[in-house]
Amino acid sequence: MSEQQTLGAPSLTAVETSRPAGWGRWLVAACLLLLAVVPTVSFDSYHLFQFTMVVVYALAVLGLAILTGFNGQISLGHGAFYAIGAYTTAILMYNYDVPYWVTLPIAAVVCALVGFLIGLPALRLGGMYLALTTFALAVAVPQILKLNALQDLTGGVQGLTLDKPDPPFGLALTTDQWLYLFCLGVTVALYVVGWNLVRGRVGRAMMAIRDQAVAAEAMGINLSMLKTRTFAVSAMFTGIAGSLGAIVVAYVAPDSFNFLLSITLFVGLVAGGAASIPGTIVGAVFVEFVPNWAGDLSKAAPGAIYGALLIAMLFLMPAGAGGLLNTVWRRLGRR
Repeated sequence: MSEQQTLGAPSLTAVETSRPAGWGRWLVAACLLLLAVVPTVSFDSYHLFQFTMVVVYALAVLGLAILTGFNGQISLGHGAFYAIGAYTTAILMYNYDVPYWVTLPIAAVVCALVGFLIGLPALRLGGMYLALTTFALAVAVPQILKLNALQDLTGGVQGLTLDKPDPPFGLALTTDQWLYLFCLGVTVALYVVGWNLVRGRVGRAMMAIRDQAVAAEAMGINLSMLKTRTFAVSAMFTGIAGSLGAIVVAYVAPDSFNFLLSITLFVGLVAGGAASIPGTIVGAVFVEFVPNWAGDLSKAAPGAIYGALLIAMLFLMPAGAGGLLNTVWRRLGRR
């Protein structure tokens, strides 16, 4: 059994046969409407903030899923790309008064470029070696952000405090409501891009490399170029999530992006299902809410409760929540 299959990645055939039926589009539209309306009218500021962070983490986990779940490159360093996106937005907003929405495409370009450069040496690595290399990146980035030479830009150890943006056009919304809808809109747009990417020719080539690299190369797929581009796209998605996270939290500091963030995103990927786009949403919910639930269940040992819940979830759903969703979806599609 390959590494990707142990993470819940289905075979190419399974992915191709799990396309939603026509009525599924109406279900997706209904869910989007529910996501857009209910949280803005039914929750207080704190719970709305939590749901906003679910949206942000879902996009970050999606970026990791594109790389690991669909292309088979294991990364334990995506917290670094999240940090780079967050700091790009924070520096532009704090030091140069750039509008928050303008910082998103800039952060996307910066993170894509960094991801592409990281992807070049990653071509010679695989499996645990690539995982350790990306983990080293996650450990190094917070230390780089603390350097005295960069303190004027990054704020050093103290970080940067931002102002939350007001709703535009005089909309009758609170700041928290507007940020939720803004993040939801950006995330939905990128989910559409990600969905079309992995279901198109490029996605099939990515999965062919994941399943059997030698056969994929024999069929004419340029492994090195596709892997580096996948790394760049993955870093871009996660970097945009970091940018959104900086705007929502209105604060960045190096210690907020330590290596535990990368591990957290990887946990979300595994819990949701490595090669399942809907599963990334479940993974984001797990990342945001399960630690809080664990703390509520046990003040003395929340880490033990969190670990037990994670083990139980993987025991009940070995392929993650996405694997379960795919199974249910296919059975409903046959009816």
